[in-house]
Formats: sequence, C-alpha cells, structure tokens
Amino acid sequence: MSAVSLVSPTFHLDVGLNAVNDSAAFIQRLKPDTGISEPVYRQLLRQIIQMIQSGELGDGDSLPSERTLAEALSLSRTTIRRCYDELRGQDFISTHGRSGVIVKAPPRINPELGKLKGFTEEMHELGMEPSTQLLERRVVSDRMIAAVFNRPSSARFLKLIRLRLGNGMPMTREVAWYDLTLAPALVDWDVVGSAYQFLQQHCGVALADGEQTIEAVMSNAEEMDVFGFGEPGPCLLLKRKTYATSGQMVEYVEGTFRGDAYTYRITLKMNPTTAQP
Repeated sequence: MSAVSLVSPTFHLDVGLNAVNDSAAFIQRLKPDTGISEPVYRQLLRQIIQMIQSGELGDGDSLPSERTLAEALSLSRTTIRRCYDELRGQDFISTHGRSGVIVKAPPRINPELGKLKGFTEEMHELGMEPSTQLLERRVVSDRMIAAVFNRPSSARFLKLIRLRLGNGMPMTREVAWYDLTLAPALVDWDVVGSAYQFLQQHCGVALADGEQTIEAVMSNAEEMDVFGFGEPGPCLLLKRKTYATSGQMVEYVEGTFRGDAYTYRITLKMNPTTAQP
C-alpha cells in the first residue's frame, strides 16, 4: 500500500511536553488564584490533572508532600489535602509511605505514522492486545456524509461508533462510516477484528491509500465518560479518508485518541537540496 498522505511535512516528533520531574518545576507550574469563585483546591486539581493528561507528569513521578506544597503556595494543608484526596479518588495519585505521593498515569504508546493501517494492526505492532466495545451500529443515509464521499444524498452507509482498547485500556472513541455501495457485504459484518481485513477478504475491496489529518482537541462529555476523565482533557483528533484502488472513497473515520496515553511519531527526512556539506 502507498503511504498515508499528510497535510504537513513528515517529521520525527513526540507530541507532548517535557515531564515535570522535580518539585520546584512542578510548584512553579501551579497558579492558584484566590480572587476567583472557583475553590483553590479545584484549581489545583484541574491543573495537576492537565499535567498528567498532557504527559508533563508521568507514571511514577513524585509530587511534594501536603506540607511542602502548602508552604510553597502559602495555602492551608486542608486545601492541599482536599486536592490530593480528589486525585486519589480519581486514581491519579497514590501514597506509598516514605516514597510519598506518586503519580499514576496510563502508559504512553508511540505508534509511527506513514502507513495505512487500522487500530487492530497498530496495537499488534506495539505488542498490545486490541479489543473493541461497540457503542452504536446503524445503516444510515446522511446528506453531509454523502457529500464527504461524493455520493448521492440517498446513498447508504454503515455507521459505527466504537471504543477501541489496548490491553484493556480505552484508547480512542471512533466514529466511522463505510460506503455500502462499494462494500455491501459490510451489512453482515459482526464488527470483530479489522475493518480493513474484512474489506479486502470479504468485500473484494483492494485498499490503496488514505489521507489523514491530526489536530489537538479537548475531550467532550462522551469522550470523558469512556476515557474515565473527571474533567475535559487534551486529546488527538484523527480524521482519515481511505480509498480503494479504484479511486473510490470507502471509509471516513473520526477517532479521538486520549492525549495522556497516545504520542505519535513521524519521521523527518532532510531535503537534499537544502542539506549542507
């Protein structure tokens, strides 16, 4: 298959910020404001969760003790204790005696872009076991989706909403549409395994390439629910159009990947005309 066409140059980059790995740097990032209506403990809670979900704070990182953080921020220990209690309740931190307060964050996985592949294949390449929870399955006629596929407004599509998991951890909430004119056998698909494999083996559709965009978004209420987020968190929204060798578009997908666990790598190649001797 040909490489996925991206809207930006190829590069090798871990999306995310450097980890906050010492107490001083962590404390400097906290900006409580006693002049607003939001309780201070909620402000701290929100800021710390954002650091965890963005990857600034990683699994196993240490946080200051309640006393140290209270003194550094000129706040009461009751305020810090309430914040830490909420973090424990949402399973973002744990306390281990002398080891202190430890961050609990999901492992970050690093798939590489540049190849047309589905979630199942991607998880297998990373040594993870993929699984799926089907949230919705319908055959629909949708004027806007038909326009995306360049089909008549009466065209029928298989619409799937799926929660995709790696090693049992929710990774992405995915909304996908498939053109039933091109692949009518999808009506009988049990939505087990790879859609690409089914398209090729059971529908006789040879896949050629795809176009994919990536943008940063905050999780909405539905995504917060399936990811277990207490508050909106950073995510990566991937939109992909997949084409058959005939040139017809067969799939359109919008997948929201949790930003606290997903980091994409893309390889940069030097332009030979600009390389210096």
